[in-house]
Amino acid sequence: MKTMQTTISKRGQTVVPAAIRKRHRLSEGDRLVWMDDGDMIKIVPIPDDPVCALKGIARGEHPVEELMKYRRKERAHER
Repeated sequence: MKTMQTTISKRGQTVVPAAIRKRHRLSEGDRLVWMDDGDMIKIVPIPDDPVCALKGIARGEHPVEELMKYRRKERAHER
């Protein structure tokens, strides 16, 4: 994880570092969600089309196989 610093202006504004804008293809007008869990603030870009943004996200994963492994492991502990 890379860390970068910015400063908050008198008006409460800050700048998204250029490296982050490039990496996440952010440009003027893009929207961000600020999530505050009380300890940490996370900033997440909102995609124009959330459905398209999720396309292929689980590629290479095998959730049924993982679930079956988990269930076999749990059964073994019950005996």
